[in-house]
Amino acid sequence: MSHSYLAYIDESGDDGLGNFREPGRRGGSSHWLVLSACVFRQVYSLEAVRWRDSISDKFVNKKSRTLHFMELNHGQRTVAAQTIATLPLRTISVMAAKPPIPLGAYSARNQLYFYMARYLVERISWLCRDHRPQVPEGDGRVQITFSRRGGMSYEKFRSYLAHLKDQPDAAVKIHWPVIDIEAVDALDHKKSASLQLVDAVASSFAAAVEPDFYGNCELRYAALLRPVTYHRNGNYLSYGVKVVPRYQDCGLDAQQTRFIELFK
Repeated sequence: MSHSYLAYIDESGDDGLGNFREPGRRGGSSHWLVLSACVFRQVYSLEAVRWRDSISDKFVNKKSRTLHFMELNHGQRTVAAQTIATLPLRTISVMAAKPPIPLGAYSARNQLYFYMARYLVERISWLCRDHRPQVPEGDGRVQITFSRRGGMSYEKFRSYLAHLKDQPDAAVKIHWPVIDIEAVDALDHKKSASLQLVDAVASSFAAAVEPDFYGNCELRYAALLRPVTYHRNGNYLSYGVKVVPRYQDCGLDAQQTRFIELFK
């Protein structure tokens, strides 16, 4: 039996700790690592290209329909977020504020990425469980596809999930019946319209908290995506938006605090 849901995952930022970017200076690590997912019913699997094209077709003189959010100007990014907010999907973003993390806390390769991806998989599993009564087709499980990341072993990530499943920990709240570990895979960004959509989501949420060259954050894109952000009874910050550590401990400035207020 086929999967009921598809989830596509991409990130914005890096997992470097230390040497963070400063306003007016090029180079350095991002202050935040954001992982986002777009989740939709498997019956829409052939619609994603049309969804992506509905964005690209709005751009004058664009030679390729392939979307890469960071290559768009502000107006185009706004249109992309506006369009995604009308689609039959849900978004989830987990967001790590890196400056509060002690040096050496995540010393192994991809350790912080795996840790944040676990939080994302948890929330994907809750979303699929919650919506199963409205999704009769398929076997209830979700197929997860990452945007391929240099230096990332997806075989190791599948093993990581299998370890979490086989060694129960009260802190890990993944609803395992909906997670198909063996189906977790990766594709190149340019080969998947769905990954191009979630790239826009991850970049939108990162823009709300990651200072640009001038020290400013851009909240508008994330605000536009609020209608498709996963929540339960109006609770976004435990479901569709997860901040690590607690946002109260992240040393947020006024701009970043406005982002939190939007989803409280």
